[in-house]
Parts: sequence; C-alpha cells; structure tokens
Amino acid sequence: MDKKTEEFYDRLKVELDMSNTWPALYLFKFIVPTENDNVERVELAFDCMGAVIKTTKSKTGKFTSVSVDVQMKSSQEIIDKYLEVSTIEGIVSL
Repeated sequence: MDKKTEEFYDRLKVELDMSNTWPALYLFKFIVPTENDNVERVELAFDCMGAVIKTTKSKTGKFTSVSVDVQMKSSQEIIDKYLEVSTIEGIVSL
C-alpha cells in the first residue's frame, strides 16, 4: 500500500471512530464493471455477515452499483473490508 493510500485509511479510521459507537451499521457503496464475476465477488466478500445487498445496473448495463448494509464490529473491520474488495478489477468505492 502506498503512503497516500495509507494516510487515507488512517484518516478514515479516525473519522469512523469519532462518529460511531461499535458495533455499528455501515453502508458500503461500490461501482463495478458488470462484466465477469465482479458483482458476485463483492457479494461473496460480505457472505455470512447478515448483509443486505442491493444492486442496480447502469442504463447502458456496463456498470453495476452495489450497496451493502451490514453490522460492523470496528473501524478496522471496515477498512479491512475495503482493502479486501479493492482487489476486484475496476471497482470504485464511494
């Protein structure tokens, strides 16, 4: 992980800890290319966590937005999940 990315996640952790009491419900939002198994890979990352997952395809069908509502135990667990899904090609975290 480069220094800029590391600084981003450090700031995110501080902000999450200041604005939440753990465990807390957290909403992840992603945009992924619809091709291949990208949407399925995002869904699998949250498998067995009791997550509520909603997907919406873009008008052209090239991209799919994925919203994931899930109970998270800590800010570090959220960051770990962002890092896990960052390996999916073309994913954008919002």
